[in-house]
Amino acid sequence: MSVLERISTPEDLRALSLHEVTELAQEIRDFLVEKVSATGGHLGPNLGVVELTLGLHRVFQSPEDPIIFDTSHQSYVHKILTGRKEGFDQLRQKDGLSGYTSREESEHDWTESSHASAALSYADGLAKAFELRGEKHRKVVAVVGDGALTGGMCWEALNNIAGGNKRNVVIVVNDNGRSYSPTIGGFAANLAQLRTVPFYDKVMEQGKSTLKSLGWFGERTFEALHAFKEGVKSTVLPTEMFPDLGMKYIGPVNGHNVEAVEHALSYARDYEGPLIVHMVTEKGRGYAPAENDVAELMHSTGVINPKTGEPVGTKSPGWTSVFSKALVQAGRRREDVVAITAAMAGPTGLSAFGEEFPDRFFDVGIAEQHALTSAAGLALGGMHPVVAIYSTFLNRAFDQLLMDVGLLEQPVTIVLDRAGVTGSDGASHNGVWDFAITSVVPGIHVAAPRDGEQLKELFDASLDIEGPSVVRFPKGNLPAVIEPVHQLEDGVDVLAYLDADGEDDTPSVLMIAVGAMASFALDAAEQLRNEGLNVTVVDPRWVIPVAPSLAALADDHDLVVTIEDGVINGGIGSAINATLSATEVDTPVRNIAFPEIFPLHQSREQLLKVMQMDAEGIRAQTLEWAHNLF
Repeated sequence: MSVLERISTPEDLRALSLHEVTELAQEIRDFLVEKVSATGGHLGPNLGVVELTLGLHRVFQSPEDPIIFDTSHQSYVHKILTGRKEGFDQLRQKDGLSGYTSREESEHDWTESSHASAALSYADGLAKAFELRGEKHRKVVAVVGDGALTGGMCWEALNNIAGGNKRNVVIVVNDNGRSYSPTIGGFAANLAQLRTVPFYDKVMEQGKSTLKSLGWFGERTFEALHAFKEGVKSTVLPTEMFPDLGMKYIGPVNGHNVEAVEHALSYARDYEGPLIVHMVTEKGRGYAPAENDVAELMHSTGVINPKTGEPVGTKSPGWTSVFSKALVQAGRRREDVVAITAAMAGPTGLSAFGEEFPDRFFDVGIAEQHALTSAAGLALGGMHPVVAIYSTFLNRAFDQLLMDVGLLEQPVTIVLDRAGVTGSDGASHNGVWDFAITSVVPGIHVAAPRDGEQLKELFDASLDIEGPSVVRFPKGNLPAVIEPVHQLEDGVDVLAYLDADGEDDTPSVLMIAVGAMASFALDAAEQLRNEGLNVTVVDPRWVIPVAPSLAALADDHDLVVTIEDGVINGGIGSAINATLSATEVDTPVRNIAFPEIFPLHQSREQLLKVMQMDAEGIRAQTLEWAHNLF
């Protein structure tokens, strides 16, 4: 029986010898490669935290001592050790394991958001709660890695955690020098410097003769210190780092040396008060294809061949690649175009621009708030910034969008990748909130292209807008290009006029299909025509501000159905409702959109079907509304 087969709980883990733990680490890496290759997921980050996670569960008493994983895609090993290894065959699939920590899955999971830089704030609050409840013996462990310390929220939390108190917060910095790509900024440089500072060697050389002169006691003391040689390089807070925090610092520790990891964490467990443990790890460790992936170290993969690491099957061109090419072309035409990424240049399509125009490309780290306000500064200085981020990460930068970009009416283009329903990465990665967030900013223009050709056209148009603009598109492969049958004067595309039988009394439906939902609307409209309805399908393209022609079209129809892949409250449907009310158009309006829920992980296709947002769901709902009205 393998060591892994004997592990179902952290208690099983604590019974192992150090030699068995080392064997287990290799078995876990083999397990991760086998399982994640078949399902896709965050392989590189988890290969890098194997020994670290083993140490955490051997030293601390989870869930009595909460272990909070920042950017919890690095929690796969934690899931294996807490009784969930059998669920990895359905990782990130419907009714299977989440790709992040999940409170529904296990009492060992305290949080479940996939957004970075929040773990220290959770830890601060938990430690305060334990103190107030008289449970000061409980430790709170926050594992911060993959570049999360480039986020300002971490530093706000550190300011509170340090603060001269004695609350038992253990901050484990998983320092792999990366976020999605290499970590940037002054803090990263500081950590890199610490990794190479021979502090331990200096201490050992200076202390060796002194300790050994003390006889047997000195010899034993020196041997105890020497046990840290592979890991703990210093146990004193370097004066050049965190100078005013007053926190104990241990490190750098070799995060792949089982004994060094446990020594450091045991010290942290027994220490009274907050402290930092600096663990140096290697993202993708132990799997050659990941280690050789210089750009991303297999941060996230689809289904791959476990032996070669190569993707399985062919990959069609995606939305991101179209945007990437359009941005480079814009950069060649206009010297004022600059690009900003929040540590995800590759996934958001900015890498090519950065390679061709390095002086006009800025990676700000995992700091979307700073990205937006820095963009406003660039715009104030005469540039036209393009900020490319995942839709879900705009949530945390709303204040900056509203007050720093919108209020100042600055020409900043925000390109939102993975907008709408994304699916398999779970609730916090779905980009269903961006319409509701952006539509309330005065003076903003929001575009939702339906295909690749529209994406290029609308992005180019955004660069000429004297004020904030947003271009958003979904995850996945490009749909077929949909040519309009007619374009109205204000830019609204008419995609189809479908008459059922030509009779004057046939009920007529206006479908306002937003962005990538246009193809579903057209499929549904064809079926509805066969069921006795006249249907007009339009795509506004620019959805905010609402085009005046939509009110006139609505007035000419018996029913209006809006279709979008954003939340139903505050989205484009809500904006159209308000416009029709203001223009005194009394045609009944019904909205098809994402309900006010946090969805469980499953594919985009599955989730759209469950929410009746696919072609069949649109047909069924529209037909029911039409029958009830007519």
